[in-house]
Amino acid sequence: MIYKLFFLCSFLMINTMLFSQDRVKWNFSYNPATQEIQMKASIAEGWHLYSQHINNTIGPVPTSFTFTENPNVKFEGEVTEPKAIHEYDENFEAALDFFKNEVIFTRKISKTKAGETIKGYVTFMVCNDVMCLPPVDIDFSITIQ
Repeated sequence: MIYKLFFLCSFLMINTMLFSQDRVKWNFSYNPATQEIQMKASIAEGWHLYSQHINNTIGPVPTSFTFTENPNVKFEGEVTEPKAIHEYDENFEAALDFFKNEVIFTRKISKTKAGETIKGYVTFMVCNDVMCLPPVDIDFSITIQ
């Protein structure tokens, strides 16, 4: 009986994580014209992705990017984002910053060379009008062309 319960709980956790990953499709690329890496989130209709700049003591997990150390890549500043939607969020009973449909986060590179790889992961959480899915981490790898 305990094994069945453990299996059911594991199955539900895995499905929830996969479901949340399905609500946001990520595309990671390098733009040589602007010398920026771009992290594009395409967000499913009816869902929203939280800004990097929210008070996480209210409840939602802000979007964050973690980069693996690479001595051949130097960044200029932090990850930037466009102006977010600032609205009341029923899930947390507070006005929060988030994005709908699509958002492109960027980070300027001040020094690198072709062939270098930038690796890391993004942590994010999505909600709709009635529920939130648990935060997930998505690994990324961007090769400089």
